[in-house]
Amino acid sequence: MKYCRFEIDGQAHYGLVEAVAGAEQITRLLLRPPEEVGGDMEDLPSKRMDHVAFGEARLLAPVRPSKIVCVGRNYREHAAELAHEVPVEPLLFFKPPSSLLAPGGEIRRPKLSNRVDYEGELGVVIGKKCYKLGAEEDVRPYILGYTCLNDVTARDLQNKDNQWARAKGFDTFCPVGPLVTDELDPWAGVGVGTRVNGEVRQEGNTHDFIFSLHFILRYIAQVMTLVPGDLIATGTPKGVGPLAGGDVIEVSVEGVGTLRNQVIDE
Repeated sequence: MKYCRFEIDGQAHYGLVEAVAGAEQITRLLLRPPEEVGGDMEDLPSKRMDHVAFGEARLLAPVRPSKIVCVGRNYREHAAELAHEVPVEPLLFFKPPSSLLAPGGEIRRPKLSNRVDYEGELGVVIGKKCYKLGAEEDVRPYILGYTCLNDVTARDLQNKDNQWARAKGFDTFCPVGPLVTDELDPWAGVGVGTRVNGEVRQEGNTHDFIFSLHFILRYIAQVMTLVPGDLIATGTPKGVGPLAGGDVIEVSVEGVGTLRNQVIDE
């Protein structure tokens, strides 16, 4: 099942996304936020609507998390390209919900930074409350679905500060979308890539994670309660680089689609 969040007549709605005659369409209005159904999106109540071509809809960020928990350096080659050691346990940081940006929204390159980088990632949306999971417990029942995420980073501020809240936390620094789906299996290997102005910059695969999703979710849940709607950013492959005003960034996750945003200078 795939869903998005979109705007009609100034109102935000969740919509079911289905293939109709070979093209993705928003086919039904979902009457409850998907994260309220405990991880089983098939139980969502819905009603009919006039179909809207997915590519023509005014999309919003498909998630409304209480927190965005990110995993740093979860690909060995990315750690190497930044001259960092490979972590021996997950390196966690937060992005504030105020950093969320819709598909098609503009990433603002702040005057405070001289280098702003893209970081394409797989995003994981939590579907059920979880805390202190068992050492062998399967985390998949706690996952609602998956999406594309761009962990935009002020690299110079990240290198300057002792912690990353400022470098990762600017408004517009967390584009997410275009939809959420439960129809993929990161354990089986899912491609993650980024293009800037049409040029391929990142090509990775979830097979290359240092820490698996099982390990990541259990690790986070030992510290904090994850609640429905929370968003986990799972790390970026090698190939990160700087952005300039006017650049168009496309983050793609196999089975999800493409998240497209443009950069503007403040």
